[in-house]
Amino acid sequence: MEELIEKLKNEIIEVLNLEDIEPEDIDADDPLFNEGLGLDSIDALELIVLLEKNYGIKIEDPRDGRKIFFSVKTMAEYIIEHQNN
Repeated sequence: MEELIEKLKNEIIEVLNLEDIEPEDIDADDPLFNEGLGLDSIDALELIVLLEKNYGIKIEDPRDGRKIFFSVKTMAEYIIEHQNN
């Protein structure tokens, strides 16, 4: 799980072009949206594409995104849970 979290941090920084942020700046439990990293709805779409492209996971219900993309940790948990299905 820790390896996946670190990989996700790097992928998020790369996909969203977060130039001033290093992986160690992102706490795995901090919210990605609003007060955390401050991501917006466009960033959410990029994260959905990231899951599909890098992990082969399609999010069926967009409303699940709020829960899945709450933090890096919740993303990692979702990937682990759904990748083998």
